Amino acid sequence: MAQNIAHGKVERRWCDSCGTLALGAVCSHCGSEGRAFEVNSPGDIRPCMGDSIGVVSRLFEDAFGTDGPIAGRMMFFNKIPGEDRSDEVVAHGEVIGAVRFDVRDGALRLELRQAGADIFAEAATKNVVSIGNVQGHLKGKTISGVDVTGCTGEFSAGEPLIVRKGRKAGPATALAGSAGIMTAERAVKIKGLDPAVRPISPPSGREEFVRSNRGHLESLEMKGVSDIRSFVSKKDVPVTVSFSGGKDSLAAYGVASRAVDAPTLLFIDTGLEFPETVEYVDRFAEENGMRLLKASAGNAFWDNVDAFGPPAKDFRWCCKACKLAPAADLIAREFPKGTVTVEGNRMLESFARSDIGFVSKNPFVPNQTNLNPVRAWSAAEVWGYIWMRGLRYNPLYERDYERIGCYLCASCLGSEWRNTERTHPLLYAGWDGYLRRHAASKGLPPEYVDMGFWRWRALPPKMARMAEEMCLDLRPREGAGPSMRMMKGASPCAAGGYSVEAVVDVPRKRDFSYVEDALCVIGDTRYSPEFETAMLRAGGGRSRLFGGGQISVTAGTGKEAEALFERTARALIRAQMCTECGICAKGCPKRAVTIKGGFRVDKDRCSRCGRCEGSCMVARYYDRIMSGQP
Repeated sequence: MAQNIAHGKVERRWCDSCGTLALGAVCSHCGSEGRAFEVNSPGDIRPCMGDSIGVVSRLFEDAFGTDGPIAGRMMFFNKIPGEDRSDEVVAHGEVIGAVRFDVRDGALRLELRQAGADIFAEAATKNVVSIGNVQGHLKGKTISGVDVTGCTGEFSAGEPLIVRKGRKAGPATALAGSAGIMTAERAVKIKGLDPAVRPISPPSGREEFVRSNRGHLESLEMKGVSDIRSFVSKKDVPVTVSFSGGKDSLAAYGVASRAVDAPTLLFIDTGLEFPETVEYVDRFAEENGMRLLKASAGNAFWDNVDAFGPPAKDFRWCCKACKLAPAADLIAREFPKGTVTVEGNRMLESFARSDIGFVSKNPFVPNQTNLNPVRAWSAAEVWGYIWMRGLRYNPLYERDYERIGCYLCASCLGSEWRNTERTHPLLYAGWDGYLRRHAASKGLPPEYVDMGFWRWRALPPKMARMAEEMCLDLRPREGAGPSMRMMKGASPCAAGGYSVEAVVDVPRKRDFSYVEDALCVIGDTRYSPEFETAMLRAGGGRSRLFGGGQISVTAGTGKEAEALFERTARALIRAQMCTECGICAKGCPKRAVTIKGGFRVDKDRCSRCGRCEGSCMVARYYDRIMSGQP
């Protein structure tokens, strides 16, 4: 079902007889081809389940006094663009509304859509406004109170309404409260007005969903099993499954377990897992008689967070330190001759994975080949498959979590973080307290934490606009972290060529010999421990780096000088902020790199291929570290 369309609508189908989403060409139960309806792209629909059902029901009850039209019916979410959590709500084969999380006040809001107004119009006991004396096309129009002929229930400005005019009904927003709506100059903003009659689905749930889609789900499984068997039949290495405790890796396990006998489960404990996840993984392996290999990052996150600051969506330094490094250690130790690992990567999860193939390789784990059998599946297909096969899943999915990973992950939504406050108050309090201490040390306002601005180093346009509208200054005060002072940009030298001079201020964690090691992968070096000075010659340029952070670079052209300066500065940052994750050592083809209190290089072996620089989290995020952002 995967369709990566950046904008626009995608078509999905609904079986009105069975009251559920139809994933295949026909309903496996009644044979119906279903009725087409549209959702916003990319259309990665997922079931509304557990606590999420109560969330939606309460929003409709609060707005219209009842949840009757959706009670006992199968509902689905479809993620749409927004500041934070933004989900279309699908029921009765239509988008009946949208749920959005308002980061300003930390609350979920309901936006009613045309189909929702049609379905709830007769049942609603509040927030209904009748209008008359107005003609013509009313969609998008604002009407005054003189055109309001009546209203049901009490409501405030800003709340969703159902507006009625004769046989027509539509969604609207109150611009005035119910007490003064008939005298207000601007009373109601009408979003639509339609006389349509919507099909009402019978009561339905997971059983009906699986029953209606069994043939399609079995076909997906058959293809995944065939692909895995075809690949591993040509490889004489063990088969493993990357088992994170999430739904996608569970579906991947389900397919892999039918393709090969007893694959080994691999679990990486980042040190930031929900306790339910760790317990679930252990219990799943025991109940299914599976071999489980675990790797732990220990305190890697907390050992490094003071140096790097909170991770961000565009600064995910923690992934290499807490996930990739332990995974690489585990694979190297347990599978020195290699392994084929089945993973749950899906195209619709993110744009970065939109072109993932069945076979993929991680350049930092050379003896592991990854297979992605569920790459083209939608979330609805994943859940349908899990339910069809009766696979035990992480209980946190019943607590209104869309995704389950590290509990403090910057990639989770603000709404999910508020949900963590509800489900795990102690975990929430610990990270919230750290963020507030961090903000205070940087001179940042409370909104940095309260509204989730910490999740980005460079704010995306929507968040930047919000900060500007609120007149928030999110610049850290001087001296609050690694920084750079340019003394002279690329400028002509009297002796010829161009030069760059700057001072880089970075916390000292190691002696200067580590800096010289980081420089030697770039070019020829000379080092004076007495004066803490290193000299680098690379290509036609030269760098001098001093213990105080001063960097002086000369080269034949301005562009060459700037490039050499950046590599020199990266080496300094890399040497002092090395997390000792060891990924660079594992990826070195010459075995020239070792980790001994930091990054060390055997000059006689080093071929200066650049792979260690490319694998280094510090080098990769150099621009974020030195950007001056919190």
